[in-house]
Amino acid sequence: MHAITIERPGGPEVLRWTEVADPAPGDGEVLIEVAAAGVNRADALQRQGNYPPPKDAPPYPGLEVSGRVRELGPGVHGWHVGQEVCALLGGGGYAELVVAPAAQVLPVPQKVDLVDAAGLPEVAATVFSNLVDLARLKPGETLLVHGGGSGIGTFAVQLGKALGAEVVVTARAAKHERLLKLGADRAIDYTSVDFAKEVQADVVLDIMGGPYLKQNVDVLKVGGRLVVIGLQGGRRGELDMGQLLTKRALVAGTTLRGRSAAEKAAIVRGVREEVWPLLDEGMIRPVIDSRTPVTEAAEAHRLLESNEHFGKVLLTVG
Repeated sequence: MHAITIERPGGPEVLRWTEVADPAPGDGEVLIEVAAAGVNRADALQRQGNYPPPKDAPPYPGLEVSGRVRELGPGVHGWHVGQEVCALLGGGGYAELVVAPAAQVLPVPQKVDLVDAAGLPEVAATVFSNLVDLARLKPGETLLVHGGGSGIGTFAVQLGKALGAEVVVTARAAKHERLLKLGADRAIDYTSVDFAKEVQADVVLDIMGGPYLKQNVDVLKVGGRLVVIGLQGGRRGELDMGQLLTKRALVAGTTLRGRSAAEKAAIVRGVREEVWPLLDEGMIRPVIDSRTPVTEAAEAHRLLESNEHFGKVLLTVG
């Protein structure tokens, strides 16, 4: 088969469409013929040499795919050859074939195109595990989502509304109209406005990290929860512990890729039980910015890193 390999750590130009060995499913695994792969920040970090894949994952980038089941490994039940699926991966999605643990495979939702389904597993698992499992977002609460125009952001807006929350987003002004149409109650231009002076929130979903830490705690209501899932702005920030105690607030940091197989299986199970019905009913949909042939993965990475996209960037295969 062919896969995108990383010639050396560097910019998008180091990505190469290369012939590599075919994978084979082991116990409890499913071999998927890939239709499309989602492009994520973790892929760009891996390309730069800053986020190596887990030891048991392929060396190729790609944390989510959609496609058709090609083969079932020993002990796999509940799936059949030819079935349209999408899957959460530890890596290897930028390829013609990929192996996924059966517990991390999901059926393609009824109202979602097979290719577009590649943009679901990573964002659904990330947003669900943080807003529902960790932050316990409740109806009537206010959710602040940073990076509202990203794949994570566009999904968080929709899930937050489906859960009955008031949703506020930060994003460039050019993305505001689309975010409001998607369901956001309010959009703040972070380039010109101090969001901490504009909103009070029960839950904050943050992709920026250190530079936003003080403002994020300022934003929290009493009993608020700040969940940091990215460090796009930097690793370090200053925290007023007295303010945190006074607000009886929670600050948590999480990642998805490095979790154990059991943890990922539990998250995917929750996504299938609680999020997939919303997709089947059309209450939530994948927001796709663009589809790019996998052989042009470098262009997809450039688009992702430009921050000009709205929603998910996908690579199509075959």
